[in-house]
Amino acid sequence: MYLIGYDIGSSSVKASLVEVETGKTVASDFYPKNEMPMHAEHPGWAEQDPEMWWKNLKSAHASVMAHSGIDKKDIQAIGISWQMHGLVLVDKNLEVLRPSIIWCDSRAVRYGEKAFEEIGKEKVLSHLLNSPGNFTASKLAWVKEQEPHIYARIHKIMLPGDYIAMKLTGEVSMTIEGLSEGIFWDFKENKLSKDILDYFGFEASFIPDIKPVFAIQGEVTDSAAEELGLNPGTPVSYRAGDQPNNAVSLNVFNPGEIASTAGTSGVVYGIMNKVKYDPLSRVNIFAHVNHRPEQVRLGVLLCINGTGILNSWVKNNMIPGNLSYNDMNVLAQQSKIGAKGISVIPFGNGAERILENRNVGASFHGINFNIHTQPDLVRAVQEGIVFSFQYGMEVMQEMGMPVRVIRAGNTNMFQSPVFRNTLASVSGATIELFDTDGAAGAAKAAGIGAGIYASHDEAFSSLKRIMTIEPESTNTAQYQDAYERWKSYADC
Repeated sequence: MYLIGYDIGSSSVKASLVEVETGKTVASDFYPKNEMPMHAEHPGWAEQDPEMWWKNLKSAHASVMAHSGIDKKDIQAIGISWQMHGLVLVDKNLEVLRPSIIWCDSRAVRYGEKAFEEIGKEKVLSHLLNSPGNFTASKLAWVKEQEPHIYARIHKIMLPGDYIAMKLTGEVSMTIEGLSEGIFWDFKENKLSKDILDYFGFEASFIPDIKPVFAIQGEVTDSAAEELGLNPGTPVSYRAGDQPNNAVSLNVFNPGEIASTAGTSGVVYGIMNKVKYDPLSRVNIFAHVNHRPEQVRLGVLLCINGTGILNSWVKNNMIPGNLSYNDMNVLAQQSKIGAKGISVIPFGNGAERILENRNVGASFHGINFNIHTQPDLVRAVQEGIVFSFQYGMEVMQEMGMPVRVIRAGNTNMFQSPVFRNTLASVSGATIELFDTDGAAGAAKAAGIGAGIYASHDEAFSSLKRIMTIEPESTNTAQYQDAYERWKSYADC
């Protein structure tokens, strides 16, 4: 028996096929091989065509099936992970009305900030645990005001993973986890937020049926089965946003456990069992996958928009030659801690939550044409990303969440020795790396939702730690000096 997971990112769509008995990934692939485009008609905008996600999912799925050679009837369940906070709108025929306004689009900030002020900060935070910011609800408010002709045709709203589930099953639904990431869920009342619906004037009918995260959420239709080469009736039994799902992939379910990613954006995500919030709303609190009113499990999410996208931008625009990311990692190791005084502020991918939704842009400081070289620049970029993580983790610590052990997949920026050593040393945390990914995690989670696994511990019993990185105690002062210098620029 096998399980398949799909991870709908903003750069690519990945599919992973997992064998139920061993928990091993037997085939995995992603499409496209170059990053999916984001359309930005104006500064701060970011849109993608949902049909592009579906097209690339089909390509990834076909590759996985061809490489594995398994019979489609052997796939027992499907799990879905997605880029969080995107807005997908469909009409009564379930046709997409406009491109998706995705996670890093910051056009709706002013709508969220106005709602935060006019509903009342204390009321918003105590009920929603976040300010509306530029999340899904605020993006819908932008559409209502700026594109009334589109708004008038809306039948249902969705997040990106809900759209994929709809394409597979023909049914439109959401989860409490998804509603919370869109800032539609009232944690005090344990229901849809009347304050948000009333303030923005949204029709309650726009919200689809609510399904559990772990459950049979629908079955693959005949038409979707034909498109993909799946068996009709295969259940979709799990879905979650990419950061809760990354935590799932690392078997992070319990209070005090922490997961991290460092892809296009960077995230530190810890589990909390008390309803708390940051008074300045610099970190986000969402329902974790196993949250229930009687069992509080909240994900405290620190997000840095400008992470791998900065590394990619520097690779494509500032480094001569066709160097790979591994080449850049090697270059970074040739420079010393602190990059000879260069500090890089990585906030060039829209408004940053830890800066209270300010959009300050990226900047480079301290470059000296006579002493600095490629390795110094590349190291400064990677250190700057790490320092932004630490800047945000200090907020998490203020909320009472200790940062002692961080689990991550051995992928993206975590493949860089400079990145992971700097993160361990400046934070004082031990870094544990695992050979897993979001698509494989979604596949195993689908096994839980379908009742194939009895618990998350059974589903993730095969998860193996492949590397442990301890803080470099002998170099603590050097890392701290570099971080303090970086903060002097970040706090400006």
